[in-house]
Amino acid sequence: MAQKIRVIIPAYNEGKAIGKVITNIPPHVNEIIVVDNNSNDDTEKIARQLGATVLTELKKGYGSACLKGINYLNQKKEKTDIVVFIDGDFSDYPEDLVKITKPIIEKDIDFVIGSRTKNLREKGSMQPQQIFGNWLATLLMRFFFKSKFTDLGPFRAIKFQTLLALKMQDPNYGWTIEMQLKILRQNWSYKEIPVKYRNRIGVSKVSGTFKGSIFAGIKILTLIFKYKFK
Repeated sequence: MAQKIRVIIPAYNEGKAIGKVITNIPPHVNEIIVVDNNSNDDTEKIARQLGATVLTELKKGYGSACLKGINYLNQKKEKTDIVVFIDGDFSDYPEDLVKITKPIIEKDIDFVIGSRTKNLREKGSMQPQQIFGNWLATLLMRFFFKSKFTDLGPFRAIKFQTLLALKMQDPNYGWTIEMQLKILRQNWSYKEIPVKYRNRIGVSKVSGTFKGSIFAGIKILTLIFKYKFK
């Protein structure tokens, strides 16, 4: 029996990109959920026109938008087997969803992350502070948790029941690493799949600002040490 796959796209002012993301998601996906994080552009309008389910989360924060999507799925009568998270800026290649869900479908892996490996990244697609932050975070995870993660990439697939068991909480910058740390602490199976990565459309709300980069870095390091000594 085919697995039911639903995609959650947290989006804040992604009107120029959201249509490209939605239209490039493979057709076998059962539902595309765009969580509009209080945008003031036409993100919501475009997403609805293209057939996506649109939710509104007024509380700002990447994690808040993702949590809104999870809560929606948890209340649905229809079964969800796999949840895929992808950003709304078109930096990832939505068609790679097939690659990152394959280990779950064929090998019963719990969690798969799309790894933005250097040889597949478009020049300039990751800022220096992102590259350093990824390196430091994954180094610490290897040291403290014997992790094999090499990236904190936002393009990821996870069994829905595993996702619920993680009891995700972080409302903003720590969302991605919280998921990975809980996967490690709870001994769920995981795998990385190399994926292509390009320059995003528009300016990043995190790495594109000095304030965002600093806060994200602090949150990531705080969570790593929290879960190490928890």
